[in-house]
Amino acid sequence: MEAHNSQIEARQPHSRLPGFGGRDEKRVAKLLVAPGQLLLAFIVLFPAGVAIYIGFTGWSPTSGDDFWHAYRHWHWFDGYWEALTSVTFWEAMWRTVLITVVCVTVEAVLGFALAMLLVKNFRGRGLVTVFFLLPMMVVPAVSGFIFFMLYQVDGPVNGALSAILPGVVQIEWLQNANVAIWTVMTVDIWQWTPLMFLIFLSGLAALPEDQVNQARILGAGFWQQLRYLTLPMMKLIILIALIIRGLEAFKMFDPIYLLTRGGPGEATTNISIFLFDETSVATRWGYASSVAILVLIFVSIAGYWAIRPIERAQEETLEELAGAEARAAGAGPRIEEAIEAEAQI
Repeated sequence: MEAHNSQIEARQPHSRLPGFGGRDEKRVAKLLVAPGQLLLAFIVLFPAGVAIYIGFTGWSPTSGDDFWHAYRHWHWFDGYWEALTSVTFWEAMWRTVLITVVCVTVEAVLGFALAMLLVKNFRGRGLVTVFFLLPMMVVPAVSGFIFFMLYQVDGPVNGALSAILPGVVQIEWLQNANVAIWTVMTVDIWQWTPLMFLIFLSGLAALPEDQVNQARILGAGFWQQLRYLTLPMMKLIILIALIIRGLEAFKMFDPIYLLTRGGPGEATTNISIFLFDETSVATRWGYASSVAILVLIFVSIAGYWAIRPIERAQEETLEELAGAEARAAGAGPRIEEAIEAEAQI
């Protein structure tokens, strides 16, 4: 009788929710998630579809036609060809890559150095950490205005340099084409180094202390610990931080627009300012859409190659875990045999 009851209980389905009319849990979960997925698809796919559609046309808001009538200005790949053969476009891309590489590199080095200094606990550590995080909390428009005032010819920066150096320093930080792009970078570095610092500090705080202590006991110096222990264990965190900041620096707009508006001339025009000029000033929305699609393709390719090391590291970690489980499973019978033998003795 008990066996018969157990068979009946085993046949009863366990993946039914009585509150949903006996429907399957997976189907209910899909129905609950479906509205959010549809909304996300609309938010992402609709603008992308409109951009691709307009990118094949020469449509402009000043043409007198609505955007759904952009087919009247259809010219296929002319906008893409114009962008690929445009010196202005490639110069803007070069400046964007330069700004991204320099800013992210400096932010990573400074952020990691600060994290190494503050990873140990000491009196007032929380206050110092908050102090270093303050620039990240400033509104970009406010930080741009602050640095715009600082970098005036008769501003505080030149005033401080004049007090240190002989003579009167009058560097045209924002008016000199050779200096302006580096000036813009300092704003981004000042504001977003705290983000790298926060990410690295969290990673360093999560490192296993046993390995660090063992290396210290064995006589490993600071640089040896950094090279052979800290950096290898922080590799994934560093890659993720670089990717996050790289994507954001690539889209930099606020500091450039507030400080130089892409000038003097086009000395600080990156791809964001370039697209802004094409849409808001020249009102060439069809051409700007073509440029935006090209940039999306370039960034997607770069992002794919940037994510590959993370995927390889994850695969290696999974293989190590699988190997550890296999070794543990193989050691299980031997441990049991050893326990039995010890019990017999």
